[in-house]
Amino acid sequence: MDTNVVIVGAGPAGLAVGACLKQVGQDFVILEKASEVAPAWRRHYRRLHLHTVKSFSSLPFVPFPKSHPRYVPREKVVAYLDAYAERFGLDPRFGVTVKSIRREGVKFLVDTDAGEICARKIVIATGNNAEPIVPGFPGIEAFKGEVLHSAAYTEAAPYVGKSVLVVGMGNTGAEIALDLAERGAHPTISVRKGVHIVPRQLFGVPIQMVGIASRPMPQALNDWMFPKILDLALGRLEKYGIVRPKTGILAQIDAGRIPVIDVGTVAAIKAGRIGIAPDIVSFTEDGAKFAGGREKKFDAVIFATGYRPGYDGFVPAELRPGKSGVNARASELGVYLVGFYNPVTGLLREIGIEARAVAKDIAGR
Repeated sequence: MDTNVVIVGAGPAGLAVGACLKQVGQDFVILEKASEVAPAWRRHYRRLHLHTVKSFSSLPFVPFPKSHPRYVPREKVVAYLDAYAERFGLDPRFGVTVKSIRREGVKFLVDTDAGEICARKIVIATGNNAEPIVPGFPGIEAFKGEVLHSAAYTEAAPYVGKSVLVVGMGNTGAEIALDLAERGAHPTISVRKGVHIVPRQLFGVPIQMVGIASRPMPQALNDWMFPKILDLALGRLEKYGIVRPKTGILAQIDAGRIPVIDVGTVAAIKAGRIGIAPDIVSFTEDGAKFAGGREKKFDAVIFATGYRPGYDGFVPAELRPGKSGVNARASELGVYLVGFYNPVTGLLREIGIEARAVAKDIAGR
């Protein structure tokens, strides 16, 4: 099979690129190893909402319906993505796994479990959440309670009345702990390092819009200003066991770590409904030991320890452009990453920007 562009992944990034390529008259094929579009969104825990406002979170050409709430819930995001694919006639080849990509002259050969495809350009849109990361901890094999990664968590019902250790305080860990606390479980979050936390709305203004407005400001000014503003908005959290990293918010974002966008977790911590513990030293049969000597019993452990992109398994190092979006190396290679940069201004907004730029770059070459 020959095509101009192979898009790997039918999540928001792959769909956005497909819609933009249609607008500029480029032929393409979307490959998706799952059986539906947006598989990552379908498996997310049920209480999840967008942390960014709908007006800055839609894909190119199609805004979210006016009837949707400001922060769109997961099931409505999935329905939006289904409708988006149908609207643009995007017809991914489902159940197709890419095994390898190699250059063959001026084109690429994409080897899949359904055969080989020849393409002029490649877009990798598999997302940052392709493969769960479960770090090793001493004694975890001896722990007799339930152990799962946050990728397998759907709702709090099985944990009502139970003591649950959530390992990691990123956005997922913070929100799962809140979900557990609100439904009657007893969660504790293990926080290994410092963490930046920002409210979803800062004095009534969505934090995404604050981020967009403040982005052009000098980094040093942002690093000086935000801690003071956040102390006013959230209070000083050191007494609850949460410290800020020495690295400022913008520097961490540039390094690929976005702050925790608080949707109620901080209030639950202050109220004592969510506990905070330091780094884990080891697990025991019925709990965990923490730095400083504290020990606590748990019925279950949820590893909210993140994901890795996973495309390194089929994209050789010499064909990786390094950065998401359009850049000199991506244009030269003819291989683009879309959806791998998650700024505080919003991943879906960034996907739209990158998809338009990639389609324009492909059409112009």
